[in-house]
Amino acid sequence: MHTGKIKKLIVERGFGFISATDGREIFFHQSSLADAKFSELAKDQLVEFEVERADKGPCAVNVRVVKKD
Repeated sequence: MHTGKIKKLIVERGFGFISATDGREIFFHQSSLADAKFSELAKDQLVEFEVERADKGPCAVNVRVVKKD
């Protein structure tokens, strides 16, 4: 699993970008969320995810919000 923060949300289109801790910017679609609703996400929110290759580059899947203790 990789970790990062929500960098940008395009609410009306249902997708966004994650700024991964390794410096990459990873695309994600609302259908790739594992335990959260797209409408509940916020910029700079910490998430963990897996990366898959897509036609247009890397894509985050199984995106989960990291809950703070």
